[in-house]
Amino acid sequence: VQELEKLGPPEHHLLVIGNLEWNVDMCPWNSPALSKREAPCFGGADAYLNLLETEILSRVKDLLPGSISWMGIAGYSLAGLFSIYALYRSTLFSRAASASGSLWYPHFSEFVRNSKMRKLPEMLYFSLGDQEAKTQHPVLKTVQENTESIFAHYVNLGIPAFYELNAGNHFKEPAWRMAKGILAILA
Repeated sequence: VQELEKLGPPEHHLLVIGNLEWNVDMCPWNSPALSKREAPCFGGADAYLNLLETEILSRVKDLLPGSISWMGIAGYSLAGLFSIYALYRSTLFSRAASASGSLWYPHFSEFVRNSKMRKLPEMLYFSLGDQEAKTQHPVLKTVQENTESIFAHYVNLGIPAFYELNAGNHFKEPAWRMAKGILAILA
């Protein structure tokens, strides 16, 4: 929120959600652990999206004055993956931002090409750190190639989209990167 305010955004309402079970709530399907130190991913994204739509956003709509003209979704890392995945499972979101999105996720690139969005978005934003793909890990090193390929796919579909590389790895300035993504879909 502080980083976004520094950028001078237009008037908006921003809902920030925490306490996620990242390796469940943000993952579209099961995937093995990336290393021995990490947990595997269990595909709970559909269940979490249902919770988001039926309980969380329903309550938010009741709390806000007036009507909502549009809703966007934005996320960093696995939440960036989820923000794009949600467009294939929901009609609620008109815009999406995926900052350093985990678009390395196994079979996600194929899913994007072989699936149909529930509603074409008005705007998509993608960003990545220029060092994120510089790894020996066979899955993680696909992140830039996949992100650029997915971005190009959406451009070819005629969806307004923006992609940028930021200096650094996955962990450099995530709040600032997320703020830039949110500002892009607000504009």
